[in-house]
Amino acid sequence: MRGFGDLESAIMDRLWARGEPATVREVLTDLRPGRELAYNTVLTVMDNLYKKGWLDREPDGRAHRFTPTTSREEYGARLMRDALDEAGDPAHALVSFIGQMSTEETAALRAALRAYERKNSRR
Repeated sequence: MRGFGDLESAIMDRLWARGEPATVREVLTDLRPGRELAYNTVLTVMDNLYKKGWLDREPDGRAHRFTPTTSREEYGARLMRDALDEAGDPAHALVSFIGQMSTEETAALRAALRAYERKNSRR
């Protein structure tokens, strides 16, 4: 899996930020302050995201309302998983990644690992 393209990313950001289903017109309105886009361009990209499984859609009159199928956090986790899978040495990649983290991020990682271990020890 590769990351989203520029417009795909902008569309997903708007949908994640909204937290509710949105039409192409609503997303276009959200995107317009920063860029000039045609309705058909946004429609095509959102339809492609739907076909790729990143968006669900439901009819709303003559339009559709689109909803992300995954959270922003789950998407980020998938990208990290893919990066580890592509690394020649995943352990080395993790050490390098951790070396770039802030103190707060490493504390959050430690807490997440403890929570994960507690959860799995109950199984």
